[in-house]
Parts: sequence; C-alpha cells; structure tokens
Amino acid sequence: MIRSLTFLTLLATACVLGSGPVSAQEITRNKTPGSDFPIAQSVQVPGASELIFVSGAVPKPVVQGGDPDDPATYGDTEVQTVSVLKEIQSRLQRLGLDMGDVVMMRAYLVGTPQTDNRMDFAGFMRGYTQFFGTEEQPHLPSRSAFQIAGLVRAGWFVEIEVVAARTP
Repeated sequence: MIRSLTFLTLLATACVLGSGPVSAQEITRNKTPGSDFPIAQSVQVPGASELIFVSGAVPKPVVQGGDPDDPATYGDTEVQTVSVLKEIQSRLQRLGLDMGDVVMMRAYLVGTPQTDNRMDFAGFMRGYTQFFGTEEQPHLPSRSAFQIAGLVRAGWFVEIEVVAARTP
C-alpha cells in the first residue's frame, strides 16, 4: 500500500512538473480602470523572473562643447527625456532587453524657468509617450514622477531609473 501511494505521489508530481510553463509566467500589466493615461496602475512579475535594476540615466548634450551647467546644452524637458530614454533603451538592449521589458520607472524632474520653476510634466510626457504605449511598443510600466530641487548639473532637468524584468 505504501509503495502504491509513493508511486502515485511521484507520478502526480512528474505530471505537474512536466507540464511545462503556464501563463502565470507572463508579466501582467494592470491598467487604471476608466483611464487612458499611459502608465500601468500595477505590474505583476512572476517569481521566476529576473529583475534588472537600471541606474539613473541623465541627458546627453545636444550642443557639443556647451556649458555643462547651461540648460541650453541639453535642451528642454522633452528633448532631455528622449535623450535619457534612448540611453536606457541602449543599456537594456546590451542586456538583450528592450523598453517593453520595463516594469517600473521613477522619473526625477527639475523645475524649469519656462514653467515657473515647476517640473515640465507635459514636456516629460511628450518624450515618454514616444517610447511607451505606442503601437510598436504598447507595454506600460508602473511609474512615479517627482519634482526635485536639482540634479548634479544645473542644466539637467531629467533623470530616470527603471526596473526591467526578463521572464523564463
């Protein structure tokens, strides 16, 4: 009797383990009900996934040889956002990932003179929506955006860090 139960237990375990991956291995992005705002309300990442934490990226100069503390050297918030997201995209691609693998984003925005020292959220969104929620790349991360007092360079208005996930 004990041998029969042991055999049946082993057989049942083999059937369960041998059934292969199930849909639970997929990343689930939960939209905000009744909203078309391009972020996920939450993102569920399965436990077997690999998480990749990407350090904060800052804008590259658009004016070579410009004053590193002059905002004109880096462009407005939209230009800086695009620059930063291109850098993040490049970092992810070197790891075999892309923007669709981003599950969490934190954006740190500095107030600009053009927006009365408030963060230029509209400019940030114009840059952000070139990478997320598009027909080519519909996946949306969960996201927070903060206005901060400043970044290392006085000319920087944008720093972004992300977490990406690779499913098995």
